[in-house]
Amino acid sequence: MSKEAAIVATVVVGGLVAMQAPINALLARTTGSLGAATVNFAVGLVALLALTFLVAGGFSGSDSEEPVRWYYYLGGLMGVAIVATTLITVKHLGAGGVTAATIAGQLTLSIVLDKLGVLGLDERGLSPERVIGVALLAAGVFLIVRD
Repeated sequence: MSKEAAIVATVVVGGLVAMQAPINALLARTTGSLGAATVNFAVGLVALLALTFLVAGGFSGSDSEEPVRWYYYLGGLMGVAIVATTLITVKHLGAGGVTAATIAGQLTLSIVLDKLGVLGLDERGLSPERVIGVALLAAGVFLIVRD
C-alpha cells in the first residue's frame, strides 16, 4: 500500500469513527450504555472472526519466537474504554466535540510514545512543530465544545 493510499484509508475510517459514537448513543436508547457497547463489540467480534478466517485464512502470525507479553492484551480493554466513554460523552459534547477531544488525546499521547520510543515504536524527536500541533488541537477542542 502506498503512503497516499494509507492516508486516504485512514481519513475514511476516521470519518467512520465520528459516526460511531452517535450511532452507539442511538442504540443505547434501547439497550443502555453498556448494552450498546456490548453489542458494538459483539458485532465487531463476528466481523473480525469472519475476516480472520475467511480472508486471512485463520490465525497466522510471523515466524517470530517472541513471547506474547501480558500487556499486549490491553488493547481490547482500551477499546472498551474508548467505546464506552465516547458513547456516554457524545450526549454532552456532540459528535464534533467527542471526535475533536479523541483526536487531541490520540495525538498528544502518540507524540509522547514516539518520543520515548516505547511499544515497538522507533524513537522520534519532540519538535516545536509537534508541540504547536498539539496546542492547536487543544485550541480546536476548546473552540468546538464551547457553547
